[in-house]
Amino acid sequence: MVNGKKLIHISLILIGIFFYNCLSIAMEKPYHHLPDGSFRNPEGSPQRDPNVKWSYKIFNLEKKKLDMTVPKEHVVEKEKVLSDLKKYQEDDYVAWIGHATFLIKLGETTIITDPVFSKNAGPLIFGPKRFTEPALKLNEIPKIDLFLLTHNHYDHQDMSTIRKFPYKDAKVLLPLKLGKYFLRYKDVNEMDWYDEIKINNNLKVTFLPAVHWSKRSLTDTNKTLWGNFLIEYNGKKILFACDTGIGNIYKDIGNRYGPIDLTFINIGAYNFYPIMPYKDKSVYHTNPEEALDIAKNLKSKKVIGMHWGTFVLSLEPIMEPPLRFKASAEKYGFNKEDAIIYKIGEFGSLKKLLNYN
Repeated sequence: MVNGKKLIHISLILIGIFFYNCLSIAMEKPYHHLPDGSFRNPEGSPQRDPNVKWSYKIFNLEKKKLDMTVPKEHVVEKEKVLSDLKKYQEDDYVAWIGHATFLIKLGETTIITDPVFSKNAGPLIFGPKRFTEPALKLNEIPKIDLFLLTHNHYDHQDMSTIRKFPYKDAKVLLPLKLGKYFLRYKDVNEMDWYDEIKINNNLKVTFLPAVHWSKRSLTDTNKTLWGNFLIEYNGKKILFACDTGIGNIYKDIGNRYGPIDLTFINIGAYNFYPIMPYKDKSVYHTNPEEALDIAKNLKSKKVIGMHWGTFVLSLEPIMEPPLRFKASAEKYGFNKEDAIIYKIGEFGSLKKLLNYN
């Protein structure tokens, strides 16, 4: 009888240990969540050299050497932009407003990405100034149904635009801990990596990892998340990339979610030499060749180069990114016409781009 009681007691202890371990595993945070509440890049991502010190003095001296001549063909004339906005209003389209700001119309849903309409990318009057104007003014954009924000850097999260945004009833999708900036909006959704939100019967958005970082002040480095948006619409997949560097995560994403029909990815802001030890190399921004390599890893059929031609954020010539992007396309398995460069203000038929009815 005593042995029986001991056996029952031991069994209960073992069962308790088993359930405790199961609960501990269930409560374990993902790799990108740190104990202090901040975030980090996916496991195995490149790391920035901690010994490199940023120098505004050197950056500004080197910046003065850049030729700031903007070719006329880089920007669509305003009259045509307004005409095309009306022309495409019943169709699915992609339009480049500038930098990482796009309009993407999918059926009855019009999406805006990382909207920045201010004259500079920084707090108040500080930060890099635009050298090309937005294709549309904020009060000229069409009705927006879905607002996507990838991360909190000033050239992506523009508080002046957020405050003045005319469609605060739009559904907002953004990374963890950025909801506090959208208190006046009606439908705000913070997302962790791999979270999914169904917008309607034809449209789903998944938030995916990127290799980047976040910061808006001296004390909030990596306190908010960053990431890419996978937009699935009627069997087609569009990936809108956050600013990103290269990383093994893109092979994983390609295997899990690919093939991608169309990838938007940064091809500018990659050269910080001589501040950084290597020319044309940045941990957090792909150069044109690295962008194509990521698109290849994503099994992407077509890729649009963005995040150039608007602000001087780095030291490569301002018109170099699209030239290198096009020139390297075939090396990474793309036809040159499938490595796509838009003009600021250009509209393109998404049905024609992705071959659907």
